[in-house]
Amino acid sequence: MTKYVGAIDLGTTSNRFILFDKQGNIFKSAQKEHKQIFPQPGWVEHNPMEIWKNTCSVIQEVMVMPGVSADQIDSIGITNQRETSVVWNCKTGKPYYNAIVWQCTRTDALCKTLVKEYGEDFFHKRTGLPVASYFSGPKVKWILDNVPQAKNDLTSGDVLFGTIESWIIWWLTGGPNTGSHITDVSNASRTMLLNLNTLKWDKELLNAIGIPESMLPEIKPSVDSNTWGTTRKQGPFQARIPVCGALGDQQAALFGQTCFLEGEAKNTYGTGCFLLLNTGNKAVRSTHGLLTTVGYKINDEKPVYCLEGSIAIAGALVQWMRDNLGIIKTAKEVEELARTVDDNGDVYFVPAFSGLFAPYWRSDARGIIAGLTRFANKGHIARAVLESCAYQTKDIITAMNNDSNVNLKHLKVDGGMVLNEMLMQFQADILNVPIIRPSVIETTALGAAYAAGLATGFWNGKKDLKNNWSEDKRWQPNMKSKARKALCDSWAKAIKKSFEWK
Repeated sequence: MTKYVGAIDLGTTSNRFILFDKQGNIFKSAQKEHKQIFPQPGWVEHNPMEIWKNTCSVIQEVMVMPGVSADQIDSIGITNQRETSVVWNCKTGKPYYNAIVWQCTRTDALCKTLVKEYGEDFFHKRTGLPVASYFSGPKVKWILDNVPQAKNDLTSGDVLFGTIESWIIWWLTGGPNTGSHITDVSNASRTMLLNLNTLKWDKELLNAIGIPESMLPEIKPSVDSNTWGTTRKQGPFQARIPVCGALGDQQAALFGQTCFLEGEAKNTYGTGCFLLLNTGNKAVRSTHGLLTTVGYKINDEKPVYCLEGSIAIAGALVQWMRDNLGIIKTAKEVEELARTVDDNGDVYFVPAFSGLFAPYWRSDARGIIAGLTRFANKGHIARAVLESCAYQTKDIITAMNNDSNVNLKHLKVDGGMVLNEMLMQFQADILNVPIIRPSVIETTALGAAYAAGLATGFWNGKKDLKNNWSEDKRWQPNMKSKARKALCDSWAKAIKKSFEWK
């Protein structure tokens, strides 16, 4: 009987369930979008119960497909939008509030207060992170401060916090009273509550932000042969299947791209854009606006760390063109529209809808379109939208080279936007290094599957995973240095224009 590993991919805009075979190829899959909730400017929320129901829906959709049965599924791995935070009651399973999404800026004032009281270094030295509304800790504090019932229930010990993988693992393994309340080290490292040196919750950080340790999940390795429980027979699988692997989405993509060696890097072009560089077993502290984060941990092995550059808006900008402006009807049309012009017409789009993340960390920035003249048309705007991803990636690569003293030789890419060939060629031109797309671009889900399959022995080790990886296409740089410099100089001017708006 052919066996598969299941991956639940809990993304920012949709949930997916994918079955992968031994060679790392997709066997079956299903996907469902969930609602994006914007209560006021800068605020972004999701309905946690909708995410759970949609997770069940995509699992059930795959399970009724021809050739699929529960006894063929070896194990389940989870990957997730990372910093998005849920606070819920462990007895009822009901959330106290909507999930506060990683893009949300509502905690900006709280973060400024924390910096004023404790200083940026107090947090950065322990966590490898700047104090920013991006991360989970301040979001949890906001819920405790603004939802009286959540604060009242703390005394009974019934209040739980988790990022989205914790929320779904809890439900998959039993839910109220019996579900496993866990997180893996990669997700824990994004909370602003984990000490990077000990890989444990830091009591001084918890006290500073005002979060009791009793509501936090237990921290586990990303690949854990001591499984966290099994799915329930009355659940969406209607069978008991081990749940034993979890990785934050960007670390999962690194894992799926098999970037296991120090110095290897990948960039994921999804809702946001995230570039991770493997720095080995050493946590490299950034002095150029990057994050130091846990890449992954396999059972009792030493953790692997990364430098990361996070971009808030990438594919989301194409979605915004579709949904808010109506310039395109489908996301794939943006490339066709961009190809109607020869260049960007000196138009630059800085998508600082939630401020700017790495390497700037400017919560006061807002989105702008710069360089407009009457010559500009919607083709130029479409091109500027795509090019913004490449420019932001260039900014991160520059910071990464400065922090690591390692010049990038090539860049592995994944995510939905890598099907956009114009963007990939422009990225190669702006970085002046080859861009490499793998045969399987769903590397985030693949990384989650690899984590679970390694835990059970479905795959024997990282060498098996390396053997699965293959190249689909490579783009070589083809731009003169003078043209590259002119474009990057204009982008830098546009970036500065977006500052001090809020």
